[in-house]
Amino acid sequence: MRVTATTDLAASTAADTIAVGLLADERIHHDTDDGALGALVAAGEAKAARGHLAVTHAGGRRWILVGLGARATLDDEVLRVAAAKVQGRARELGTRTLCWELPHKLADTLHPARAVVEGTLLAAYRFTAYKSKGQEDEGEDDDTTGGVAELIVSDHDDRTAAVSRAAVVAEAVNAARDLQNTPPNHLTPTALGRRGQAIAAAHDTVTCEVRGRAGIDELGMGAFSAVAQGSDEEPALIVARYEPPSPVGPVLGYVGKGITFDSGGLAIKPAGSMVEMKYDMSGGAAVLEALDAIAALRLPVRIVAVVGASENLLGGSAMKPGDVVTAASGTTIQLDNPDAEGRLVLADCLHHAVGLGAERLIDVATLTGAILGTLGKVYSGYWADDDAWAAQLETAAAEAGEPVWRLPLHERFAEVMKGRTADLTNLPPARTGGSSAAAAFLNTFTGGVPWAHLDIAGTAWDTGRPYFDKGGSGVMVRTLVALAERVAAEG
Repeated sequence: MRVTATTDLAASTAADTIAVGLLADERIHHDTDDGALGALVAAGEAKAARGHLAVTHAGGRRWILVGLGARATLDDEVLRVAAAKVQGRARELGTRTLCWELPHKLADTLHPARAVVEGTLLAAYRFTAYKSKGQEDEGEDDDTTGGVAELIVSDHDDRTAAVSRAAVVAEAVNAARDLQNTPPNHLTPTALGRRGQAIAAAHDTVTCEVRGRAGIDELGMGAFSAVAQGSDEEPALIVARYEPPSPVGPVLGYVGKGITFDSGGLAIKPAGSMVEMKYDMSGGAAVLEALDAIAALRLPVRIVAVVGASENLLGGSAMKPGDVVTAASGTTIQLDNPDAEGRLVLADCLHHAVGLGAERLIDVATLTGAILGTLGKVYSGYWADDDAWAAQLETAAAEAGEPVWRLPLHERFAEVMKGRTADLTNLPPARTGGSSAAAAFLNTFTGGVPWAHLDIAGTAWDTGRPYFDKGGSGVMVRTLVALAERVAAEG
């Protein structure tokens, strides 16, 4: 979808459909010559209630009026959701060029252009790569931009920079969703590595190295290797570096879990839930696609991205309950549950990122089912061992519109992760704070570098937000980009 900004009035553009947001007890600033919009409000057909839609025709084009509620409660998420609803209606109406007229004189704390672009592009996303032409879902077509070919954002102020930035980030989110939604026989660890290399090829500031099984073993990554040994598919240690000219601030280490299919290993998952385990690489997808967006935006901050990609399968060579392995840090781990594999991969990847010079760490992973019972599909849980780094992450997530909630990193959680036959176990006893215990396990491998861990098991898939279709949500791409922006701004 082509996305542009203009300071012209929406009615002066070539759009065939114009969207106007209604705020409670406020007039429409630019009505049609015949007063059609005001008449729609007076008749009660158009309302300021959040998300309420009304359509009329005037001046040879369509007008979509969408409720935004009261000005005092308007925020970016309200605009994002409103834009998604408008996108859906515009698609039904056969719109090709949609123009959004932004509300006037909004608070400086809001990012209206960004929110409207994100809501539109995210809602327009369709994953049809494996559907034969003519066999798309009922009511759909094969246009992956949702039928709308162009979005114009109209405002009295020039929103070009905000619109361009939002389009880059939204497309990166959709690219992560493509990775999440791709069937596991197509998105193998090797294929995920190729995506990292493609990103590097697209930017002169990015390099990418991919190591297979032999390379992982050479680095002494016994924890990562144990997860991979049950599959015939080659694992992939994906290391991408972003080195912009004149960088500022600390080197950021972005680490992602990339389990392209998780059967649970010998602790096999129930069949009903296993079908969705292709999205267990969502953290890795977020890291790679955020890096792509950061490079496209040319942010002046250095990043080393490390993604551990593997399948977790069961077979004669699969890791067994009770096995003991040695991580790259020298820490020994008893494998009490083969379905707690993500933390094993991340342990070696976090240690590797520190060795590569990361001065601030953040890892992203669909790590624990327990987080769903704690925060549902509303918040991503996070843990941090440094308050300043936690504050930066939380502010970035709020700006990005991806809610996070900090959970405790207490020393007693670390105690329950101590092993009987090795330094650590990969699974705590039942009902001992599984998500927090897993975070404490990961903290062992961060080498004293300020670190945060994001558990996205509840927010990566089928979130129910109006701007996300079923399947992957690309969660944390927006936050990782916003975090890099904050670090760059602070220098």
